[in-house]
Amino acid sequence: MSPDAVVRRSCLSVPASDQGKVDKAAGLGADEIVFDLEDSVVAEAKEQGRAVLAARLPNLVRSGRTVAVRVNPVGTSWCHQEVLSLTGDAAPASFVLPKASCPGDVAFLDRLLSGIEAAGGSDRSVGIQVLIESPDALHRVDELAAASPRVQSLILGYADLGSALGISYRDLDVWLPVQHAVLLAARRHGLQAIDGPHLAYTDDAGQSAANQRARELGFDGKWVIHPRQVAYVNQVFTPTDDELRRARTIEAAMEAAERGGTGAVAVDGEMIDPAVVLGARRTLARAAAAEAT
Repeated sequence: MSPDAVVRRSCLSVPASDQGKVDKAAGLGADEIVFDLEDSVVAEAKEQGRAVLAARLPNLVRSGRTVAVRVNPVGTSWCHQEVLSLTGDAAPASFVLPKASCPGDVAFLDRLLSGIEAAGGSDRSVGIQVLIESPDALHRVDELAAASPRVQSLILGYADLGSALGISYRDLDVWLPVQHAVLLAARRHGLQAIDGPHLAYTDDAGQSAANQRARELGFDGKWVIHPRQVAYVNQVFTPTDDELRRARTIEAAMEAAERGGTGAVAVDGEMIDPAVVLGARRTLARAAAAEAT
């Protein structure tokens, strides 16, 4: 699946061990539901969470929402078991890989998925989303982005990375170099860039500022950790009427140019090429997602 085939304005993280939250998740309006088996599930509940999710995954996948699963880190006693038990006929669209520190971590998950898919005769290719949440991951972010053709997005993990760096997720200006690094690596490799959650979910002013900053920088969407954050994030990452009109104009102009045998065209005095059209199509996809919610 192409990274741009999935719209991720809002990615709602839901503890997989909480049956009530799992059952409610599909109706909460997030573009993607990330069922979490890692940080929000204590060690004693990992198996329960995996079982809850395995039983409900077929219905969740059929709900129409994009479903992802955050597994435990490579090298733990849970990671391979989670991938094995959740990759079947109703596999999630992607697995979110936490604590990745080197390309080998991504390569392990890639090979594991390839083996499972080959054994099951599946023609589906489950994607990988990589959490950038350690100094090592940030240092090697470009390598992580290029580690597998399955990689669909890079996600900035504020809690772990902030703790490691000794900075607060609330200080937006301090995070600018980190956001730029993640965004640049994602764009270099044709991936989506997803901003991490605003952890103080009752802080509406802080949430608004963080949403707007991520949108202005060029991120495709943002993780959320509470249902109350979903609508705010969706609103900010939904194109305005002017943006939508321009995107339609760009796409139509390029299609006309291609029919005429040219690869670039001017729109309102600005040269438009396929790279600009890609951005326009992302805008149109976000608008379509907004209409569907």
